[in-house]
Amino acid sequence: MKKGRIFVIAGPSGAGKDTLIKRAIEDLNVRLSVSATTRKPRPGEVDGRDYRFLSDRKFDRLVASEAFLEWKDVYGNRYGTLKSDVEDAISAGLDVILEIDVKGALDIKSRVEEAILVFIMPPSMEELEARLRGREADQESEIKTRTEIAPWEMEMGEKEFEIVIVNDDIDKAAGELAMILGR
Repeated sequence: MKKGRIFVIAGPSGAGKDTLIKRAIEDLNVRLSVSATTRKPRPGEVDGRDYRFLSDRKFDRLVASEAFLEWKDVYGNRYGTLKSDVEDAISAGLDVILEIDVKGALDIKSRVEEAILVFIMPPSMEELEARLRGREADQESEIKTRTEIAPWEMEMGEKEFEIVIVNDDIDKAAGELAMILGR
């Protein structure tokens, strides 16, 4: 049986990663890895579907047992990718998408040679900030933090990722991502 591939998709908060991934995978046989996090669920999010919402104590136990392929503290909450989820899927021949932050993506790149890194680039900083404000999910301080780190994330995307997709047209960008995932 052919082993599955690992696609790492990252970009600044507000670049449109969730939307693009959902559109791109509609007709593809890929598995979206569900990250674990210590943050509280946003309205409408479901445990096990959107994230695995964990207590700090449970997250600590998983870190201590080296259960994560990667994990990071992001904006005051921890997020991680469980090794077992990824290993089970690729062993079964399924391609896996990890939607993670840029630092986590760089960790994966250094540990998993065959991982394919895809960066979702916003069309501009102004558009990125407008998207963050438009989703009405973040406090002003969170928006400020996210827009302050975005230039570094965009620089890393251009330097360190194999593929960069500019999300200036949702249909076009989703089509590009679907072509990459379907290869």
